[in-house]
Amino acid sequence: MNKLFTLALAALSLTACAKQPKDMYEVDEFQTQSGKTVRFYALVHSSIRIEFDGKEIEVDPCGKLGDKTIDYSAFPKADYILVTHEHYDHLDKAAIKQLSKESTQVIMNQRSADEYGAGMVMANGEKLQLTDNISIEAVAAYNTTDGHLQFHPKGRDNGYILTLDGLRIYIAGDTEVIPEMADIKDIDIAFLPCNQPYTMTPEQLIEAARIIQPKVLFPYHYSQTDVTGIAAQLPDIDVRIRHYE
Repeated sequence: MNKLFTLALAALSLTACAKQPKDMYEVDEFQTQSGKTVRFYALVHSSIRIEFDGKEIEVDPCGKLGDKTIDYSAFPKADYILVTHEHYDHLDKAAIKQLSKESTQVIMNQRSADEYGAGMVMANGEKLQLTDNISIEAVAAYNTTDGHLQFHPKGRDNGYILTLDGLRIYIAGDTEVIPEMADIKDIDIAFLPCNQPYTMTPEQLIEAARIIQPKVLFPYHYSQTDVTGIAAQLPDIDVRIRHYE
């Protein structure tokens, strides 16, 4: 397992932007096995900005959710955009276009590509080497609770395991606890969703975290769900609550 040197930097501005967004975002900083810096910006809900080795990676960028608006035109253009599935709070065509440059690779599930009209499709189980030190694996994400199966049916949507210079990051997407989680190993940082009926209850998230055993856990996609009690149930995991409402 890679040794992590972590530093939470709250409420930092996006100083790497040519134009600074007005909003301020919490930033968590980690070091990879060779000493490269990875920064995670907590934007909103399931939208994450990742900086690594001069690359910009955006996960499920969403420009407007409830009363929060993110002006992606003020962000650096993305090298990679990851979309887990086609729901409006994950697939935002306008945000993708604002973040895109000619060389941007947009990686998504088949349904998202069908709706967007472009994109590199990955199915569950597929792996992709993007650069010498960036790789990605698409993993399963689906509902298992009776009455909820229609929200995220098995085989349609993606979670992703993103590996940056050996640092393994599990971005679960919209999922409940699923058997495939037993095969997800050596995770340094995990983003697990928490809002029923669409994803997990806090109890399910705790169960998933105990299966995966990440070093650091970010509950995300939690809307109005109270996630403040999760850390006390996972004393061996560094649980960090950020503004992923």
